[in-house]
Amino acid sequence: MIDDSMNTMGNIFISHKAIATIASHSALESYGVVGLAPKDLAEGLVRVLVKDPSLGVDVEFDGKSIEIDLYIIVEYGTRIKSVASSVADNVRYMVEKTVGLPVKSVDVHIRGLRISNPD
Repeated sequence: MIDDSMNTMGNIFISHKAIATIASHSALESYGVVGLAPKDLAEGLVRVLVKDPSLGVDVEFDGKSIEIDLYIIVEYGTRIKSVASSVADNVRYMVEKTVGLPVKSVDVHIRGLRISNPD
């Protein structure tokens, strides 16, 4: 759990899974991204059994800032560097806006290419 702040009413705790869900939704809304990919074989098997929106996202919190790793699949024919940069910027913005904590880094790992429309 990430301890965000303390006020007169008590503490606010934000789970890693909540941040991962925010990151995955903003990544999927980015141009050129067709899906999230499992980071390893075990997560790939879990994805078959469970529909979890945070799969394909790793979140680390060091007490001051957040580090996010995204594993994505990109549309064939798009500029991979542009898509990765756009995804990183979108995820950083949405997480910082929603959670209110600084994002130290967003690392985007391209796990594959997909052809959506073979015409």
